[in-house]
Amino acid sequence: MSLDNTPFKIAVVGAGSVGGYVGGNLALAGEDVTFIARGESLKALRQGFTLIDPAGTHHKPPVKAAAIDEAGTFDLVILGLKAQQIGAVAPALGNILGPKTPIIALQNGVPWWYFHKSGGAFEGHRIAAVDPGGRIFDAIDPVRVIGGVIYVASTVPAPGVVHFTETNRIVLGEPDGSLSPRVEDAAARLNRAGVKAVVSQTIRTDIWTKLWGNLALNPVSALTRGGLSDIIDDPATRKLVAAIMAEAEQVAAHLGVRMSMTIDERIAVTRKLGRHKTSTLQDIEAGRPPELDALVAAVTEFARMGGIATPYLDAIHACTDLLARMVTGHTAPRA
Repeated sequence: MSLDNTPFKIAVVGAGSVGGYVGGNLALAGEDVTFIARGESLKALRQGFTLIDPAGTHHKPPVKAAAIDEAGTFDLVILGLKAQQIGAVAPALGNILGPKTPIIALQNGVPWWYFHKSGGAFEGHRIAAVDPGGRIFDAIDPVRVIGGVIYVASTVPAPGVVHFTETNRIVLGEPDGSLSPRVEDAAARLNRAGVKAVVSQTIRTDIWTKLWGNLALNPVSALTRGGLSDIIDDPATRKLVAAIMAEAEQVAAHLGVRMSMTIDERIAVTRKLGRHKTSTLQDIEAGRPPELDALVAAVTEFARMGGIATPYLDAIHACTDLLARMVTGHTAPRA
């Protein structure tokens, strides 16, 4: 049942660690949720979906599952895909969009829409690292987008199963900083489902706050196989992480973003997650392509745009990119 007692349909594209957590909780709260999937994931979801909470309790949310070309249209679409997966899906998203359907994008890192309604010299700039050729920008009208930043520690033990061990919140924000009815409605639905959501008028700052830690810790975790606390508690790797973050802080400042905390404060926030494995390490261990373009390559692209040297970030990106290509079997250097 929706907030105003009228039918309201929500599509969650992707039932992985992010989409599964959000969609599962929305369904448990009574929302009409359909997971959009394909292949083995769709097959598993049609047999049922399991959401495991931090206490180990198994929940069976009443979700539906459908392919993107058979699901019909929805009132809200939540993108729970990894950044590198969006390009392949974007051209087909029109199948599930009504005339005014908003899209909440919950990707890690720099999103393709970053410069939409940003103002300033880069207004409308398309980011090659995350959207080569502007394919996503052309397929998804950025007017539909509500930005999202999600803090959740979760894994996917098997298709159709998501285990979340810790969650903090979701930050939602309009690219133009407005407090629109649609973003406030989305936040209300999430909060009613027990997913703490806040509305921000500075969504790009919120993106950078999370990205700041991800762009340093995720590559280091993939290379060392260390959990977050392992990396932070080791003096040498902590020093490396801080150096990478210092470079990124310069890049953010060039784009008009001022960090809301110090490097040490941001690292301390992450330390609370203990030995949690980053999503990048989970992908490497599973032989999947990680989100390096959105987490790292986009920031180095921004650095080149501003003439900012980022030797630590460049080095860690080169090493992690090669590692990713080795484990996925795509060993040829990328253009």
